[in-house]
Amino acid sequence: MQNIKNPFLKVLAEYGMITVSIWIMVVGIYFFKFPNNFAFGGVTGFSSIVGKVTPISASDFTFVANTALLVLGFIFLGTDVGIKTVYSSMLMSFSLSALERICPLSAPLTDQPMLELVFAIFLPAVGSAILFNIGASSGGTDIIAMILKAHSSLNIGTALLCVDVASVLMSFFVFGPTTGLYSSLGLMAKSLVIDEVIENINLCKCFTIICDDPDPICEYIIHDLNRSATTYKAQGAFTHHNKTVILTTVKRGQAVWLRNYVRKKEPSAFILISNSSEIIGKGFLQS
Repeated sequence: MQNIKNPFLKVLAEYGMITVSIWIMVVGIYFFKFPNNFAFGGVTGFSSIVGKVTPISASDFTFVANTALLVLGFIFLGTDVGIKTVYSSMLMSFSLSALERICPLSAPLTDQPMLELVFAIFLPAVGSAILFNIGASSGGTDIIAMILKAHSSLNIGTALLCVDVASVLMSFFVFGPTTGLYSSLGLMAKSLVIDEVIENINLCKCFTIICDDPDPICEYIIHDLNRSATTYKAQGAFTHHNKTVILTTVKRGQAVWLRNYVRKKEPSAFILISNSSEIIGKGFLQS
């Protein structure tokens, strides 16, 4: 989306990504998390418990809770809540409620709870990671984090972890030890999966190319890959021949093209390729 110049198209693309991300989360929550009573992960974790002990369904409680948290957000944060957060939270709430009425579930899809736990963790984690990567959130307990950050000195990560742990502990008493242990496993795996997905989304390839003729390679990087590079002079330790070192960073898809071009243009060039998911600068992540 960074390459989209038209402001309207850029906003359209952002909200398209938010919509797809929320729907990915909704599929994981409604079809795999709620039917198995997995109680991890903020509002939807508590929704599983509330749906069991009260006449309110998990989907409807998610709608009520997200709406209430948005109201609290506007009271304590004003416009800092953000249009994206409002859109994401309401889209998730409406989608869960709609699925409950269009496709009601009375039991899990399969008789394999571990398999369903994987999807209950992975799908919402992928959706959350995409949202975080474009600077949005799905609301819920994220709003609590924003309020705590603005009006207290509490450690936000610890506070949110306490909320998640509380829902998991309650699941032991409401659903029994088996579901409680599954929920504990989901809580431990959730943040790891989100971090891994974000890292893979942002993964770039860093090239160090040691060559004799840097000009064609630099031209290819600049004009064909639309990237830039840094060069400096070096000397071979054994041969004492003068060399040029090219430093550049490209997206994963471009890495294969650059590697093949260098090997074709200068087969004797020495190439070092490393992974990085934190590139700060124009064209990559912003500080």
